[in-house]
Amino acid sequence: QVQLQESGPGLVKSSQTPTLTCTVSGDSITTGYYYWSWIRQSPGKGLEWVGAIAYSGSTFYSPSLKSRTSISRDTSKNQFALQLSSVTPEDTAVYYCAGSSEGLPFHSWGQGTQVTVSS
Repeated sequence: QVQLQESGPGLVKSSQTPTLTCTVSGDSITTGYYYWSWIRQSPGKGLEWVGAIAYSGSTFYSPSLKSRTSISRDTSKNQFALQLSSVTPEDTAVYYCAGSSEGLPFHSWGQGTQVTVSS
């Protein structure tokens, strides 16, 4: 069984650059799912795909967030991370990580971690 668990700072201030980490158990981020993604959800806006890192290490980002987003991985710890720079209150959301096979819906979601950006 594949399990994902997000972790992050919770409360951050505007202009900071928080790092969120997804720890994967039961599978390898280099040989398991094709994509490992970050998705966020805020009230009234629904789900928004932030970006992803492929099993090979290639990264992909939402055009609206690309300039502020960086996704990386630590294969020795079987983790991948999201950095979102210069955050504002508009970035307040629950952030999820999830895996997906090529051409298939997101699978094996984590439970999410709340990120609240204060003004």
